[in-house]
Amino acid sequence: MQVVSGFSKKSKTEKLDYLSQFLDSPEKVKARLQSFWHQNLDEQKVFDDFSENTLTNYYFPYGIMPNLLLNNKTYFVPMVIEESSVVAAAANAASFWAKRGGVKSEVVASTKVGQVHFSWEGDKEKLFSFFKNNKAELKNNISPLLQSMKKRGGGLLDIDLKETGPNLFQLFCTFETCDAMGANFINTVLEALGRELVLSHAKLSEGEKTIEIIMAILSNYTPECLVRSYVECPIQDLEDGKLGMSVDQFVKKFNQALKISHMDIYRATTHNKGIFNGIDAVVLATGNDFRAIEACGHAFASRKGQYRGLSELTLKEGKFKFFLDVPLALGTVGGLTSLHPLAKTSLEILNNPSAKELMMIASAVGLLQNFAALKSLVTCGIQRGHMKMHLLNILNHLGATELEQEQVRDNFNDKVISFKEVRDFLMGLRTIH
Repeated sequence: MQVVSGFSKKSKTEKLDYLSQFLDSPEKVKARLQSFWHQNLDEQKVFDDFSENTLTNYYFPYGIMPNLLLNNKTYFVPMVIEESSVVAAAANAASFWAKRGGVKSEVVASTKVGQVHFSWEGDKEKLFSFFKNNKAELKNNISPLLQSMKKRGGGLLDIDLKETGPNLFQLFCTFETCDAMGANFINTVLEALGRELVLSHAKLSEGEKTIEIIMAILSNYTPECLVRSYVECPIQDLEDGKLGMSVDQFVKKFNQALKISHMDIYRATTHNKGIFNGIDAVVLATGNDFRAIEACGHAFASRKGQYRGLSELTLKEGKFKFFLDVPLALGTVGGLTSLHPLAKTSLEILNNPSAKELMMIASAVGLLQNFAALKSLVTCGIQRGHMKMHLLNILNHLGATELEQEQVRDNFNDKVISFKEVRDFLMGLRTIH
């Protein structure tokens, strides 16, 4: 391929035509990409406008995790994820805990953060004095931008001046954005604050050096936008004939696995990835920003100076209590939640939750997914269930017929599954026939 100018100005069909000339099977590729276009042209236009230089839609499976008993209310939770066994494992854990009281969850706080970073080469004591005397005026000058959010019960909570480094400072701002994720609102307010800061300082500090705004932007690290979810029951209620060990041995190994995730970064990374298998699937299904959620979660996992597993376990007075504290800045109005047709459907399936309720749902699914993964790891091993779910992908890859799929499933019902073993067995079937 070669450098091209004006690519973004081409129509979608022109973009396809341009790219296809460099491919071995241009018409085949064009037909494949066009086959994923939405039949409803108005809805396809909505998808096209989500991003730039859009050629087609990229599908992920949209599934349902039933039987989430959360705070004594039952949910059927939409999940968007391509990884085999995630939905099945979460559903299994949901059913397991529904018989033991379900998941309990609470939003500890819902505060979001934004920063106006700037440089100042003057006397910092004078700067702090200026800020103290003019903080109220700064807030008042941007009040028109806050009116709509205030009517919903949110707004700008506070502004603080902090020194970041030599000649570097920031306005550290906290917000409540109610049911909106609030990124656009926060960034608009921050940029206005930056302008007001420069103007106010210039008026009141004639002859002094000028404040220079570097950037104004929300932070995706929201440690005070926090939700806690937990499951608990008497240890003996964990008794399950499928464990393959005594309940005491299971609890011991489960506890040891958690401790390992708190000490070993290699294990902690995979441990938390499993939690986000559940959380991200809900975040995607509801049109929220999974990259922001992941970045925040991993930063939160490092808040004590070492990257650790996010979940915890307490064993007191014969009770097993497994819990997860995780920051989740989610929204149920605005952005893709209002534009993506399936995001709106997901929220309808969840009975149109508030942002705080959605935070609790996503956290609960992450907790259940983590429980399911740890339970498998310390008992039968992770591959047994995972590869059984992955078997269908292997069969589809090998072009197996429905009859062949049934024969393969019967043969591998109690065997270790691998791509090679399945392929060899399938080739044997085809040779016989």
